[in-house]
Amino acid sequence: METWNDTIFALSSGAPPSGVSVVRVSGSRTREILQKLIGEVPAPRYAAYRTIRTRNGLPIDTGLILFFSGPASFTGEDSAEFQLHGSRAVISALLGELAGFSGTRLAMEGEFSRRAFENGKLDLVEVEGLADLIAAETEMQRRLALEQSSGGLSSLYDSWAERITRSRALIEAELDFADEEDVPGSVSDQVWMSLSSLRAEIEQQLSHADMGEIVRDGFKVVIAGAPNAGKSSLMNWFAQRDVAIVTDVAGTTRDVLQVDINVDGYLVKLYDTAGLRETTDVVEREGIKRAQMALDQADLVLYLVDMGSPVAMKPGGLERVSEHVIVGTKRDLEPLGGTYDLLISTATGEGLPELRKYVSSLIQRKFEGLSLAIPTRQRHKDSLAKCLVALARAIEHPEQNLEIRAESLRLASEHLSRITGRVDVEDLLGVIFSEFCIGK
Repeated sequence: METWNDTIFALSSGAPPSGVSVVRVSGSRTREILQKLIGEVPAPRYAAYRTIRTRNGLPIDTGLILFFSGPASFTGEDSAEFQLHGSRAVISALLGELAGFSGTRLAMEGEFSRRAFENGKLDLVEVEGLADLIAAETEMQRRLALEQSSGGLSSLYDSWAERITRSRALIEAELDFADEEDVPGSVSDQVWMSLSSLRAEIEQQLSHADMGEIVRDGFKVVIAGAPNAGKSSLMNWFAQRDVAIVTDVAGTTRDVLQVDINVDGYLVKLYDTAGLRETTDVVEREGIKRAQMALDQADLVLYLVDMGSPVAMKPGGLERVSEHVIVGTKRDLEPLGGTYDLLISTATGEGLPELRKYVSSLIQRKFEGLSLAIPTRQRHKDSLAKCLVALARAIEHPEQNLEIRAESLRLASEHLSRITGRVDVEDLLGVIFSEFCIGK
């Protein structure tokens, strides 16, 4: 039966074969394991080159061993790392030997990080930042995740919670000394001014949540237009490979195709959609329906118009999109007129660098001057929104007695604390830690 008292182990590096693999161990039996497998416990935080043997004395491999004495370790427990050759046979032999000890078992997903949380080494925002840092594919994702995993966002939320706590303390003091003639409510008047200022800060933070999600999850760019406008060719140019089928037959693309690209450090999710037109084809009609749904969810729409037949310059509903640009395609052919924001030709490459620069500049303008200490997940947004509701209830109703307003402040503080995990958040833990690989 699995318990939190078990000593856990797992392969923490990539799948073998590899030049070097890292096997991590954490728990109360770590010292015993090291004594049995390498003969001694190395000095904490110093690498020791040792032969790793089975308990029967047979050599498994030679490598570097690191020991971290709790609580000065990632998990807060005694921990060790075996850095050895990354062959499947070597790793299998070591994992098999570790499993043979009493009270040891293979770690579950995210269990090392969960133990770090349980032992006060990380809070929930730092844990989520660590998960995002491991998964980061672009420079901005790395920077955003590093801000969270290093505690920058947690410090901000903790400072807000502390300000609410101080305000509650002052209100409680006024309640306790309500009979004193020299305390006619002046203390709480200062409190409400301070809380109004805090409320404005949280509102500004919440207004940036969409930007945090864009960095983490990707900026959605949808390529739309009539059939044969050059959408699939543009998709392939951005991706630098043949993602979409390109033919002269109208209506080739029937579904929404998606590819992730890196545009100057930002993750861009690029979507190629079915050509927008009236049709009786059931399959194509479904593709057009999905294209319209993609348009509604886009951060930017590149609406392509064939300059040789510039029909339907703007489809209905494009005005609902926050950002869109009209792109004239097939610039190398004889144009028939029309008004365009950009002109391109995927055949000759004309205008394509300018289009990519336009997309990059648009994203960078959105993030200009923006701190990366911003929410990135829906649960952050939900808790901040609930905190604001509770603050508003306390600030905007001076006719209520102080006990009720103080209770609203307690709820506001609790909603903030749920983001970092300073209160009981057992229902969140399974979801958060399931994002990790086994060895983290």
